[in-house]
Amino acid sequence: MTRLFALLGALLMLTITPASAASAASGSDGIDDYVRAYLDHTGLPGAAIAVTHGADVVRVAGYGHDAAGAPITASTRLPIASLSKSMTAFAVLQLVDAGRVGLDEPVTRYLPEFRLADPRGARITVRMLLDQTSGMADSAFPDLTLPQPHTLAEAVSRLRDAGLADEPGTTFHYHNPNYEVAARIVEVVAGQPYPEYLRTRLFLPLGMTASSTVDSPSADLSPGYVRAFGFAVPVSEPDWFTGGSHGVLSTAADLTRWLIAQRDGGGVLSPSSAALAHTPAPGRDYAFGWGAYRPGQLSHNGEWFSHTAAQILLPGGYGVTVLATTGLALDNDAESLAQGLATLVQGGTPELALPAGVVADRVLAGLILLSVVLAVLGVVHARRWAARRTSWWRAGLRSVPCLLPALVLVLLPELMSAVFAGRRGTFGQILYVWPGVVVWLGVATLCGLVVSAARIRVLASGTRGHNREESDGTRGVAEWGSVNRPSAS
Repeated sequence: MTRLFALLGALLMLTITPASAASAASGSDGIDDYVRAYLDHTGLPGAAIAVTHGADVVRVAGYGHDAAGAPITASTRLPIASLSKSMTAFAVLQLVDAGRVGLDEPVTRYLPEFRLADPRGARITVRMLLDQTSGMADSAFPDLTLPQPHTLAEAVSRLRDAGLADEPGTTFHYHNPNYEVAARIVEVVAGQPYPEYLRTRLFLPLGMTASSTVDSPSADLSPGYVRAFGFAVPVSEPDWFTGGSHGVLSTAADLTRWLIAQRDGGGVLSPSSAALAHTPAPGRDYAFGWGAYRPGQLSHNGEWFSHTAAQILLPGGYGVTVLATTGLALDNDAESLAQGLATLVQGGTPELALPAGVVADRVLAGLILLSVVLAVLGVVHARRWAARRTSWWRAGLRSVPCLLPALVLVLLPELMSAVFAGRRGTFGQILYVWPGVVVWLGVATLCGLVVSAARIRVLASGTRGHNREESDGTRGVAEWGSVNRPSAS
């Protein structure tokens, strides 16, 4: 099993080598050529993109189709997932501009009901929520694995059971409840439901008339896809709480207005507050819903289980947003496509490479075949294997490798949290994220159990035969002795 994981890791490194290159000039035609080439090469079913420069729209368009077969257009409403955090931050900063919220005031000033199991929670400030240094974290409060709230008020009240992973204000932890609490502050201070506040104070003033925010995935939202062994499989988004942190639905056309508003606040936020939203604290790389992860750019990704999104701000005034119809996985299709567009508009030549998940599934397909072959050989040679045993405990130890896949399958949610930066999910959610690894471990577990059962059967049969031989031998000796014993006369 160790060798199999090592092989998987080594082959995953192949994804850093581009499969092909796309040479395209910048501009509308070059953007179209690159996006279509990306969809063709990677198998991404559909995407919508927005590219702006200063106050101008360079390109806004849709490509491919959604899981219902409808064409993706610039007006197709899609989830932007965690790109929503930057909008929540704008809403909070609007209240800061109005003097109604202080960034360095404790959250309890605005939400007296905000109480954590850890008393240090009383020291969490509004700023700590927005830059995700509150100390709340998935390791202390795995929100995805818990019963989901239905409202922002419930999202805050359930934190009474939450601990802290670190002292407030010291360590960055990406954690959705930070922005759920921030959205609740907007709701309470403004005195209106958070969706209504965004609609009237952010979306409509910016001309984003097709945008809205939801607390759970909309029933009328077309299903997206998960990738499994090279196939895009249609799936519906699971029911989970998205309010405040990742619940905005929008269109590529609306997002051109959002990108342009980042220049100076777009008239809904002061230029100084807009700049603050983009500026990480010294020594950190996360601001208010924006990350400075790459030199010279600000960006943020968004991930639902069935859709992904990405937004990038570049030097020289360029903005890029991509919405994709594939969900959370080893890699983010929207981010890959957005980074390619960022390279393109800056005069570079973006590379076309297969997503890591696609390459990984090819490796997993090989491992599934290998598991089946080894299982067949294990059953065929079970008798030979049993003949070499010297004791039951040694036979048991030699059978442990057959049971390792079952152990890994049971521990998979915990193991996957290490892959996804500490985010902990349920087994069902992992089926969305990486169905290939679940199928492989399931097949390997079944194969291991079949081989173990075959060996146990042979061992038991051999033991019964051995005991029968000993019993027959003992009876024969006894009978021989009775025949040859001298009679007492």
